Amino acid sequence: MNQVRDLRSALELLKTMPGQLVETDVEVDPHAELAGVYRHVGAGGTVMRPTRQNGPSMLFHNIKGHPGASVSIGLLASRERVAALLGCDKKDLGQLLRSAATNPVEPVLSEEPAPCQEIVYRAEDPDFDLFRLVPAPTNTPDDVGPYITMGMCYATHPDTGKSDITIHRMCIQSRDEISIFLQPGSRHIGAMAERATELNQPLPISVSIGVDPAIEVGACFEPPTTPLGYDELAVAGAIRKEPVKLCRCLTVNERAIANAEYVIEGEIVPGVHVQEDQNTNTGYAMPEFPGYTGETSSECWLIKVKAVTTRKNPIMQTVIGPSEEHVNLAGIPTEASILEMVEKAMPGIVKNVYAHSAGGGKYMAVMQCRKQVHTDEGKQRQAALLAFSAFSELKNIFLVDEDVDIFDTNDVLWAMNTRFQGDVDIIKIPGVRCHPLDPSAHPAYSSSILDVGISCKMIYDCTVPFPLKEQFRRAQFMDVDPTK
Repeated sequence: MNQVRDLRSALELLKTMPGQLVETDVEVDPHAELAGVYRHVGAGGTVMRPTRQNGPSMLFHNIKGHPGASVSIGLLASRERVAALLGCDKKDLGQLLRSAATNPVEPVLSEEPAPCQEIVYRAEDPDFDLFRLVPAPTNTPDDVGPYITMGMCYATHPDTGKSDITIHRMCIQSRDEISIFLQPGSRHIGAMAERATELNQPLPISVSIGVDPAIEVGACFEPPTTPLGYDELAVAGAIRKEPVKLCRCLTVNERAIANAEYVIEGEIVPGVHVQEDQNTNTGYAMPEFPGYTGETSSECWLIKVKAVTTRKNPIMQTVIGPSEEHVNLAGIPTEASILEMVEKAMPGIVKNVYAHSAGGGKYMAVMQCRKQVHTDEGKQRQAALLAFSAFSELKNIFLVDEDVDIFDTNDVLWAMNTRFQGDVDIIKIPGVRCHPLDPSAHPAYSSSILDVGISCKMIYDCTVPFPLKEQFRRAQFMDVDPTK
């Protein structure tokens, strides 16, 4: 039985799975070296080659400048590991997350001593220094500073009292300050910070690092599946069939994940925006999921840190932005959102969805469609339009029949080569808002693009027309037991 409930139990499970975890006691520099090592071991995703898809997770025990701390990376960098950690088959991850999002189990506040508060560091202490306390890596030599990439940000709306958890790009700026990038209008905590600013009051926030993988995947849901006021911790509760335990923060009026490895307590300062590269002036932030290094922002919000609490010998968790780990974190909730919306509108048409690695889990989806009667023809394209509504950041959708393995890119490309004609089976939807990190979605790329983040969305219909199904029947081999 899967007993994973925190990062440590997740790592213990991986130790029982051959080839899924590599540990090292060799000293590693968190500045660029750690990520540089893991790039070769198993980063995958949209990371520049040479890299390795489906490589093992790594646990570094000797972090330069941070005695007693370890760093975990790549925990979720394969669907096999995610499935094992969440307790299902890798092909059913989207369905599992869909069911969890529609049957939430709300978190609970525990009054028991919290593991995450075994050791407490308060900002009022003159020796307090985030650079020393938090072994946040930089992914490349160009990064503007140490980034917290797997921090579960938890805050509460000043008006409604509803809480929410999301993951954001955060860079340590000083001994007690962190910048946080809140993309306007896209994530719930951004709306909370904007409202707090209107009220001229700080927004208490906790950042929990090193938690149950179910929390990390669930936190990546977005509207419309999880609208403002939906606490994504309830998704993890549904996956585990028990509520996530929270604890009271010690220095701010907020809660944190009780069994986290690290918790950063602080307040988002109302109306204050900072330049992300104020300490380096490089202009580059960190590698983002499309595979390019993102530009720094001048509109990051400022978190004034009040305290850091940790477990004994804490384990920092980090992710490489373009890696396969990001694909799974972003992509599996995307699959769940598409499945939920399409099934509500057109039951039985879509069997499964894969948010493909090449799109970083956001830009590209492969949808496996079923046509049972002649009136199902055309519904596959309607399903693609619904997918764009379920997840607005999608750019390209490939539609395939149910005899195609959506997780096998060669099989998908086979369908494209034998069941697709460009002048018949491409549907273009130009001038639609997509994602600002797509470097081709820029007026400099084409005069037809009016603003950064606007794209031409595309549907590639690689399904067989219903009347021709028998003419496109794949060769049927004898079903035998290969162990003979």
